[in-house]
Amino acid sequence: MVNNLSELLSEYPLLDKIRHYQPIYWQNPDFGKNAQLPLSRADVFDAAARFERFAPYFEVAFPETVQSKGILESPLIDISDMQTKLTDLSGKPIPGNLYLKADSMLPISGSIKSRGGIYEVLKFAEKIALQKTNLTYMDDYSVLASPRFHKLFSNYGIMVGSTGNLGLSIGIAAASFGFKTTVHMSVDARQWKKDLLRKHGVTVVEYDNDVSYAIAEGRKEAAKDPKIHFIDDESSRDLFLGYSVAGIRVQKQLKDLGIKPSKENPVFVYLPAGVGGSPSGVSFGLETIMPEGIYPVFAEPDHVTSVTVGMMTKLYDKIAVADLGLDGKTAADGLAVPRSSKIAGRIMDTLLWGSESFEDDDIYRYLTLLEDTEGIKVEPSAAAGFTAIYPTIKRFSDPKALSRATHIVWATGGNLVPEEEMNRYYQHGKELLAVKK
Repeated sequence: MVNNLSELLSEYPLLDKIRHYQPIYWQNPDFGKNAQLPLSRADVFDAAARFERFAPYFEVAFPETVQSKGILESPLIDISDMQTKLTDLSGKPIPGNLYLKADSMLPISGSIKSRGGIYEVLKFAEKIALQKTNLTYMDDYSVLASPRFHKLFSNYGIMVGSTGNLGLSIGIAAASFGFKTTVHMSVDARQWKKDLLRKHGVTVVEYDNDVSYAIAEGRKEAAKDPKIHFIDDESSRDLFLGYSVAGIRVQKQLKDLGIKPSKENPVFVYLPAGVGGSPSGVSFGLETIMPEGIYPVFAEPDHVTSVTVGMMTKLYDKIAVADLGLDGKTAADGLAVPRSSKIAGRIMDTLLWGSESFEDDDIYRYLTLLEDTEGIKVEPSAAAGFTAIYPTIKRFSDPKALSRATHIVWATGGNLVPEEEMNRYYQHGKELLAVKK
């Protein structure tokens, strides 16, 4: 609980709008300044190399990755029909070109968490295998799918606290190795996600409380056993680096489209933010690999602006949305995080261009429009990036550069959502669009 709320409200006027649930746009005054970052390009390449080593394992353990040769990656999709529809509805053009980074289509968990969550599982599995067997870095890692290694891994455990998608990615991946896996889930977690985890043999512990509480309880439980590795969404360096590998992959996807980010050819990347780890990791990777012309923008529910509040006040994880009187409730379950990551905001201090908050109804409208125009289905939180496009365009001061801009909306999840539930999302968006007309 912060003790100087009146002083904060005086120093940061946007906080008053935030605490009254008014959508805001915060443009980071420190964007582009030189900073000494605790991680480097070498760290990103190290993480990418680990994913490459495990590619043969994925081909065996998850046959759906055979076509991509075991590489976990999503397409970058031109969504010009969606761009046209948004222009028609708003009467305002989106200068440049609009793309969807479809992490909703990532293998295994169908979400962005397949990057960070699975990466940390891989690093833990590799550490044990190298210490306890004669595995070498140059071996074919498909051997890790054999009964011998499954038996070895069954002596160890993995735990995590989650609202849903992080738990799914870690749970499914860790169970495939044979780890005793437990996911501590907050009150916001969807029932189908709990059911799917249990189907994979994962133990699910449910709490009638928020994700920070679930994380804290999981952390305490894991500390009781030295053979249990706790994956900490609030402070994990490895989670962060797993997400950062997206920078290497997107650089190649942009090159294939003839796009090279620069000040004259800006690339705006719109990312939903919960605890902040995944959007910050992705942003760090993008800007580390392509140091000019990348403009990350975070989107948060107006009831849970934890990353924005933390970065604006420089209090980071030391301030929670409850300190402003916000209830923390949102339909975007993956974004229902009351305080930001311990590392994300600090690293993003000079890397984040801006952030905006949105009303829940908007994400339903956008997911419905996306399905209608492009035939692509995403879960509510994955449509959050669309809410930030027009507010960002309004505040970018170089119209000539804007005309050459690339806009990337990062769709963070949706492929595993049951059809019946996805249909409910779609119909709700349809109803809201009809009312808005």
